Amino acid sequence: MTKPSNFKTLCVHAGELKDTQHGGAISPLYASTSYTFNDIEISQYPRYFNTPNQRGLCEKIAALEGAESGLIFGSGMAAISTALLAHLQSGDHVIFQNDLYGGTRNFIKKEFPKYGIHYSFTQGLDAADFEAEIKPETKGIYIETPSNPTLKIIDLKAISEVAKAASLWTMIDNTFASPVNQNPISFGIDIVIHSATKYLGGHSDICAGAVVGTEASIAKIFEVAKNFGGSLSDYTVWLLERSIKTLYVRVGAQNKNAQLLAQHLQKQDWIAHVYYPGLEDHPQHNLARQQMKGFGGMLSFDLKKGMDTKKFLLGLELVKPTMSLAGVESTALSPRLTSHSLLTEEERLSQGITSQMVRFSTGIEDIEDIKRDLAQSVNKIS
Repeated sequence: MTKPSNFKTLCVHAGELKDTQHGGAISPLYASTSYTFNDIEISQYPRYFNTPNQRGLCEKIAALEGAESGLIFGSGMAAISTALLAHLQSGDHVIFQNDLYGGTRNFIKKEFPKYGIHYSFTQGLDAADFEAEIKPETKGIYIETPSNPTLKIIDLKAISEVAKAASLWTMIDNTFASPVNQNPISFGIDIVIHSATKYLGGHSDICAGAVVGTEASIAKIFEVAKNFGGSLSDYTVWLLERSIKTLYVRVGAQNKNAQLLAQHLQKQDWIAHVYYPGLEDHPQHNLARQQMKGFGGMLSFDLKKGMDTKKFLLGLELVKPTMSLAGVESTALSPRLTSHSLLTEEERLSQGITSQMVRFSTGIEDIEDIKRDLAQSVNKIS
């Protein structure tokens, strides 16, 4: 059998299960929660992440990221929390970039003290900012690029080199980029995490998370994961495997729309600033060009001072003001009121998140329809 190697082909065929009984064209769904006992080290059991559908999906996501192995979870936060706690213990220290998804930062602040785990946030984005935070008890570095919601970019290769020189592991939340646009393992990053709810799922109907890395790192995460019980139902696994088949096509369309929209918004008098790594005036545009294959479907923008952000969002008719992102439909939200609402105002401002910021997830609609909807909402509140 021809083994797939091209990314587009991997999206469709990697990890697929063969219907040997009926010859169906898609992976069959094995809904059983109980399997025959076998004389093997780990029997098949949903909480052990090794049912047929679970194994196939893990293989697919690992192939897309160029990883040896992977695990799938019930949510992105389940993936993040399990991966971190599997690599840390009481007395350890870990370095985080300052710009992180609000849920991740809240988990760090609320849960790490219970485990006696120490942490620090960097003051900047350069590798030197991370190096300055290294202590004798430091075990790893955790990053997110592009960052949520300000789309800041971190040099993956430089971070990897700093970590390896100090014998530290590295983890990245690669959700905003997706495997289509960025593959951190090729730059030396050890562990890649996704909220599969977003681009991997892509249709706003799946809640899931994924972690990929070396076989050794995934084995370590599995030992904690089986105790926390954050596995994913096989029906959702099956839906997610189906969704990833169109990942390359969907993200390609979203990349194109986001670039056109970002360029359009720069010219509007009701916009104060646009955050998108595909714009030439983005502070890390050249770095993004070096390590990303596409600039992504996510952008943010600040409304002109005095405009009511909530009224702008509620005035949208085509674009949906919803909590999540990365679906085929365009969505928008206020990070201050949603994704980063658990942070203090000081923490939000340190990341550049103000009351005027709107985070925009570009869908696959016609770009002119998206532009018109934004304009009509502005006209309503002007």
